[in-house]
Amino acid sequence: MTRLSDAFFKAPLAHRAFHDVTQGRAENSPAAIEAAIEHGYGIEIDLQLSADGQAMVFHDYHLGRLTIEDGPIQQRSAAELQRIPLKGGRDTVPPLEQVLQQVAGRAPLLIEIKDQDGAMGAAVGKLEQAAAAALQGYDGPVALMSFNPHSVLKLGILLPDLPRGLTTSAYRPEEWYPLSAGTLDRLRDIPDYDHVGATFISHEANDLTRPRVQDLVLRGADLLCWTVKSPEEEAEARKYARNITFEGYNAPIL
Repeated sequence: MTRLSDAFFKAPLAHRAFHDVTQGRAENSPAAIEAAIEHGYGIEIDLQLSADGQAMVFHDYHLGRLTIEDGPIQQRSAAELQRIPLKGGRDTVPPLEQVLQQVAGRAPLLIEIKDQDGAMGAAVGKLEQAAAAALQGYDGPVALMSFNPHSVLKLGILLPDLPRGLTTSAYRPEEWYPLSAGTLDRLRDIPDYDHVGATFISHEANDLTRPRVQDLVLRGADLLCWTVKSPEEEAEARKYARNITFEGYNAPIL
């Protein structure tokens, strides 16, 4: 199992890249990615699947919040998505291949695979395969993670030499509708860490004292956290986590 390289601990990780729509930088946009690199930050991005099976750098399942159009992202081809403007800037929805060419190893890249099953189940594979295809030959520091353990297991098959981890949470029911209480209870205990070959978790920042999280750290897991939104939150999170994912302020590079 491959561990995170030192690059992932040298600078804070910009959540969905260093976005700020007031400055023309939408979430997960090339402009936000370039700004993160210019500021010396690492970069966290999200992947969703296009209708024709391409890995697109985009967070939501629907287009409405972040673009000038609406509807599920999975109903649009990669070519269509690359023509849809993101709100708050001049960029369009980029494919992973474009982002990899842009970053070109200049910053560590933490990639979250969004759950495609709908219930954190086993109906996954297409997005993981698309991501693996795009990452072939990429030699910059990169790591992969997902809330869905089945996704992380699939990534281990497709990309065994890349570090992989679980994105984890307190899984409060009011924040995770429509997932069932049973699913939330199971995921909250992070039972799949060893099974999927994870070497790190990225855990919810206000839940870092959870005993299971601390147990994994004692057993050697690297602990990242999401999403820190102020210097005060950062100071508290750094008592436990090796690095933070942040947004909404200029995190200092320590």
